[in-house]
Amino acid sequence: MLSLIDLLEDDSVSLPLAGYLAAAMRSGVSLLVGANPGGAGKTTVMCALLNFLPDDVTLQAVESRAVLSRATHARPGKTCYVVHEVSPATYYYAYIWGRDTQTFFRLAADGHLIASNLHADTLDETYAQLCDENGVEPDHLAAITLKIYLGTERNGWSMRRWIHWVYEHSAGTDHLLWEGHRPGDFVRHAESALVSPEAVAHYTDVVADLQEQGVRRLADVRRALVR
Repeated sequence: MLSLIDLLEDDSVSLPLAGYLAAAMRSGVSLLVGANPGGAGKTTVMCALLNFLPDDVTLQAVESRAVLSRATHARPGKTCYVVHEVSPATYYYAYIWGRDTQTFFRLAADGHLIASNLHADTLDETYAQLCDENGVEPDHLAAITLKIYLGTERNGWSMRRWIHWVYEHSAGTDHLLWEGHRPGDFVRHAESALVSPEAVAHYTDVVADLQEQGVRRLADVRRALVR
Protein backbone atom coordinates (compact mmCIF):
# COMPACT_ATOMS: atom_id res chain seq x y z
CA MET A 1 0.00 0.00 0.00
CA LEU A 2 1.11 3.54 -0.73
CA SER A 3 1.56 6.15 1.97
CA LEU A 4 0.69 9.84 2.01
CA ILE A 5 4.35 10.49 1.16
CA ASP A 6 4.00 8.34 -1.96
CA LEU A 7 0.88 10.25 -2.96
CA LEU A 8 2.75 13.51 -2.46
CA GLU A 9 5.63 12.39 -4.64
CA ASP A 10 3.19 11.25 -7.33
CA ASP A 11 1.50 14.70 -7.36
CA SER A 12 -1.76 13.13 -6.17
CA VAL A 13 -1.73 15.73 -3.39
CA SER A 14 0.17 18.95 -2.78
CA LEU A 15 2.22 19.50 0.36
CA PRO A 16 -0.28 22.01 1.86
CA LEU A 17 -3.18 19.63 1.13
CA ALA A 18 -1.25 16.70 2.60
CA GLY A 19 -0.62 18.78 5.74
CA TYR A 20 -4.31 19.58 6.08
CA LEU A 21 -5.38 15.95 5.58
CA ALA A 22 -2.80 14.72 8.08
CA ALA A 23 -3.91 17.29 10.67
CA ALA A 24 -7.58 16.46 10.16
CA MET A 25 -7.03 12.71 10.51
CA ARG A 26 -4.83 13.16 13.59
CA SER A 27 -7.73 15.01 15.22
CA GLY A 28 -9.88 11.88 14.81
CA VAL A 29 -12.48 12.12 12.06
CA SER A 30 -14.63 9.86 9.91
CA LEU A 31 -13.70 9.53 6.25
CA LEU A 32 -15.40 8.75 2.94
CA VAL A 33 -13.48 8.39 -0.35
CA GLY A 34 -15.35 8.34 -3.67
CA ALA A 35 -14.57 7.72 -7.33
CA ASN A 36 -16.59 5.93 -10.01
CA PRO A 37 -13.86 4.13 -11.97
CA GLY A 38 -12.44 0.91 -10.62
CA GLY A 39 -8.74 1.22 -9.88
CA ALA A 40 -9.02 4.94 -9.20
CA GLY A 41 -7.15 4.59 -5.90
CA LYS A 42 -9.99 4.88 -3.38
CA THR A 43 -8.60 2.19 -1.08
CA THR A 44 -5.08 3.56 -1.45
CA VAL A 45 -6.11 7.04 -0.36
CA MET A 46 -8.28 5.72 2.47
CA CYS A 47 -5.48 3.58 3.89
CA ALA A 48 -2.87 6.33 3.51
CA LEU A 49 -5.09 8.67 5.54
CA LEU A 50 -6.18 6.11 8.14
CA ASN A 51 -2.47 5.80 8.91
CA PHE A 52 -2.72 9.26 10.52
CA LEU A 53 -5.52 8.46 13.00
CA PRO A 54 -4.79 9.19 16.68
CA ASP A 55 -2.42 6.79 18.40
CA ASP A 56 -5.09 5.18 20.60
CA VAL A 57 -7.56 4.42 17.79
CA THR A 58 -7.68 0.86 16.45
CA LEU A 59 -9.06 -0.26 13.08
CA GLN A 60 -11.87 -2.81 12.85
CA ALA A 61 -13.04 -4.15 9.50
CA VAL A 62 -16.81 -4.54 9.28
CA GLU A 63 -16.55 -8.15 8.20
CA SER A 64 -20.00 -9.22 9.40
CA ARG A 65 -23.29 -8.01 10.81
CA ALA A 66 -22.05 -9.20 14.20
CA VAL A 67 -19.33 -6.52 14.07
CA LEU A 68 -21.96 -3.88 13.32
CA SER A 69 -24.15 -5.14 16.14
CA ARG A 70 -21.31 -5.00 18.66
CA ALA A 71 -20.33 -1.55 17.43
CA THR A 72 -23.78 -0.13 18.15
CA HIS A 73 -23.28 -1.02 21.83
CA ALA A 74 -19.60 -0.03 22.07
CA ARG A 75 -18.22 3.16 23.51
CA PRO A 76 -17.39 5.66 20.73
CA GLY A 77 -13.95 7.03 20.08
CA LYS A 78 -11.37 4.24 20.37
CA THR A 79 -12.21 2.24 17.25
CA CYS A 80 -12.55 3.21 13.60
CA TYR A 81 -14.92 0.84 11.80
CA VAL A 82 -13.81 0.29 8.22
CA VAL A 83 -15.97 -0.84 5.30
CA HIS A 84 -13.85 -1.64 2.27
CA GLU A 85 -16.62 -0.47 -0.04
CA VAL A 86 -20.28 0.44 -0.03
CA SER A 87 -21.45 -1.77 -2.88
CA PRO A 88 -24.15 -4.31 -3.74
CA ALA A 89 -21.31 -6.80 -4.34
CA THR A 90 -21.52 -7.89 -0.71
CA TYR A 91 -19.81 -11.23 -1.40
CA TYR A 92 -16.49 -9.36 -1.12
CA TYR A 93 -14.82 -8.95 2.26
CA ALA A 94 -16.15 -6.03 4.34
CA TYR A 95 -18.54 -4.78 1.63
CA ILE A 96 -22.01 -3.61 2.71
CA TRP A 97 -25.29 -2.50 1.13
CA GLY A 98 -28.88 -1.80 2.13
CA ARG A 99 -29.86 -2.02 5.79
CA ASP A 100 -26.29 -2.69 6.89
CA THR A 101 -25.30 0.60 5.27
CA GLN A 102 -27.93 2.39 7.35
CA THR A 103 -26.53 0.85 10.53
CA PHE A 104 -22.97 1.67 9.52
CA PHE A 105 -23.58 5.37 8.93
CA ARG A 106 -25.66 5.62 12.10
CA LEU A 107 -22.43 4.81 13.94
CA ALA A 108 -20.95 8.13 12.76
CA ALA A 109 -24.00 10.02 13.99
CA ASP A 110 -23.54 8.31 17.36
CA GLY A 111 -19.98 9.54 17.65
CA HIS A 112 -18.05 6.55 16.31
CA LEU A 113 -15.27 6.86 13.75
CA ILE A 114 -15.99 5.16 10.44
CA ALA A 115 -14.31 5.02 7.03
CA SER A 116 -15.30 3.66 3.65
CA ASN A 117 -15.10 3.94 -0.14
CA LEU A 118 -17.87 4.13 -2.72
CA HIS A 119 -18.37 4.51 -6.46
CA ALA A 120 -19.34 8.17 -6.64
CA ASP A 121 -17.60 11.12 -8.25
CA THR A 122 -19.47 13.95 -6.54
CA LEU A 123 -21.17 14.93 -3.33
CA ASP A 124 -24.58 14.79 -5.03
CA GLU A 125 -23.93 11.26 -6.29
CA THR A 126 -22.93 10.25 -2.77
CA TYR A 127 -26.14 11.50 -1.19
CA ALA A 128 -28.21 9.93 -3.99
CA GLN A 129 -26.53 6.54 -3.65
CA LEU A 130 -26.49 6.37 0.12
CA CYS A 131 -29.67 8.20 1.08
CA ASP A 132 -31.96 7.47 -1.89
CA GLU A 133 -30.79 3.95 -2.76
CA ASN A 134 -29.75 2.69 0.67
CA GLY A 135 -32.01 4.66 3.00
CA VAL A 136 -29.20 6.30 4.99
CA GLU A 137 -30.45 9.29 6.97
CA PRO A 138 -28.96 12.51 5.51
CA ASP A 139 -27.95 13.63 9.01
CA HIS A 140 -26.05 10.37 9.48
CA LEU A 141 -24.16 10.84 6.22
CA ALA A 142 -23.49 14.45 7.15
CA ALA A 143 -21.70 13.20 10.27
CA ILE A 144 -18.81 12.06 8.03
CA THR A 145 -16.37 14.91 8.49
CA LEU A 146 -14.15 14.35 5.45
CA LYS A 147 -15.57 13.50 2.03
CA ILE A 148 -12.90 13.13 -0.63
CA TYR A 149 -13.36 12.56 -4.36
CA LEU A 150 -10.66 11.47 -6.78
CA GLY A 151 -9.96 12.61 -10.30
CA THR A 152 -8.58 10.20 -12.91
CA GLU A 153 -7.01 10.53 -16.32
CA ARG A 154 -6.17 7.57 -18.57
CA ASN A 155 -3.16 7.54 -20.86
CA GLY A 156 -3.13 4.24 -22.70
CA TRP A 157 -2.88 1.49 -20.10
CA SER A 158 -1.83 3.83 -17.32
CA MET A 159 -4.03 6.01 -15.11
CA ARG A 160 -3.12 9.22 -13.34
CA ARG A 161 -4.97 9.77 -10.07
CA TRP A 162 -5.27 12.78 -7.82
CA ILE A 163 -7.48 14.19 -5.11
CA HIS A 164 -10.09 16.21 -6.97
CA TRP A 165 -12.33 17.59 -4.23
CA VAL A 166 -12.11 17.68 -0.44
CA TYR A 167 -15.22 18.56 1.58
CA GLU A 168 -15.24 19.19 5.32
CA HIS A 169 -18.53 19.03 7.19
CA SER A 170 -19.10 21.70 9.81
CA ALA A 171 -22.03 23.79 11.03
CA GLY A 172 -24.47 21.53 9.22
CA THR A 173 -22.94 21.95 5.75
CA ASP A 174 -20.36 20.20 3.56
CA HIS A 175 -17.85 22.92 2.67
CA LEU A 176 -15.54 22.59 -0.34
CA LEU A 177 -12.05 23.22 1.03
CA TRP A 178 -9.74 21.97 -1.73
CA GLU A 179 -9.95 21.34 -5.46
CA GLY A 180 -7.40 19.55 -7.61
CA HIS A 181 -7.75 20.49 -11.26
CA ARG A 182 -5.12 17.96 -12.32
CA PRO A 183 -2.08 16.23 -10.78
CA GLY A 184 0.10 18.84 -9.11
CA ASP A 185 -2.45 21.66 -9.47
CA PHE A 186 -4.38 22.23 -6.25
CA VAL A 187 -6.39 25.22 -5.04
CA ARG A 188 -7.59 25.91 -1.49
CA HIS A 189 -11.10 27.38 -1.44
CA ALA A 190 -11.54 27.88 2.32
CA GLU A 191 -9.85 27.48 5.67
CA SER A 192 -10.69 24.53 7.86
CA ALA A 193 -13.21 24.92 10.66
CA LEU A 194 -12.00 21.62 12.12
CA VAL A 195 -8.26 22.07 12.59
CA SER A 196 -6.33 25.22 13.39
CA PRO A 197 -3.86 26.86 10.98
CA GLU A 198 -1.17 26.01 13.52
CA ALA A 199 -2.05 22.30 13.41
CA VAL A 200 -2.07 22.34 9.60
CA ALA A 201 1.31 24.10 9.56
CA HIS A 202 2.72 21.56 12.03
CA TYR A 203 1.65 18.53 10.02
CA THR A 204 2.73 20.15 6.78
CA ASP A 205 6.20 20.30 8.32
CA VAL A 206 5.88 16.70 9.55
CA VAL A 207 4.99 15.45 6.07
CA ALA A 208 7.78 17.52 4.48
CA ASP A 209 10.30 16.12 6.98
CA LEU A 210 9.20 12.54 6.30
CA GLN A 211 9.57 13.12 2.57
CA GLU A 212 13.01 14.66 3.01
CA GLN A 213 14.11 11.73 5.19
CA GLY A 214 12.85 9.21 2.64
CA VAL A 215 10.28 7.75 5.03
CA ARG A 216 7.63 6.28 2.72
CA ARG A 217 6.40 2.86 3.85
CA LEU A 218 3.07 2.91 5.71
CA ALA A 219 4.56 1.20 8.74
CA ASP A 220 7.52 3.58 8.86
CA VAL A 221 5.29 6.66 8.54
CA ARG A 222 3.13 5.38 11.39
CA ARG A 223 6.17 4.60 13.51
CA ALA A 224 7.46 8.15 13.02
CA LEU A 225 4.12 9.58 14.14
CA VAL A 226 3.76 7.62 17.37
CA ARG A 227 7.28 7.98 18.77
